[in-house]
Amino acid sequence: MDRFLIQFLGLILVFTGIYFLGRNIVLFSSFYGFPAMSFILFIMAGILLLIFARRQTGNFGWALLTIGIILVFLNGRAVLQPISLINFVVAFTAFAVGFKLFNSRGIIRF
Repeated sequence: MDRFLIQFLGLILVFTGIYFLGRNIVLFSSFYGFPAMSFILFIMAGILLLIFARRQTGNFGWALLTIGIILVFLNGRAVLQPISLINFVVAFTAFAVGFKLFNSRGIIRF
């Protein structure tokens, strides 16, 4: 039961870190290129396939993720807003510690 709680806490920290890092990324649609929703859907589908159906569709998930990332760079409409150093350090630390807790046996060795 303790391991489950530690992994759950790690998952919460990972999502918190992703939220605070990701809220400074703004995606815009464009009239000449692909709409923003298209590459968001490719990236989300790729991540979901890699997480939930890796054995059955692992390579297809990587392909969708790659297509989504390529579309972001081709469209050129992803804007990174400024973030303070302390916010970045806190968010990245939450992400890293959460990932370590989620993937380990509950032991953090520095």
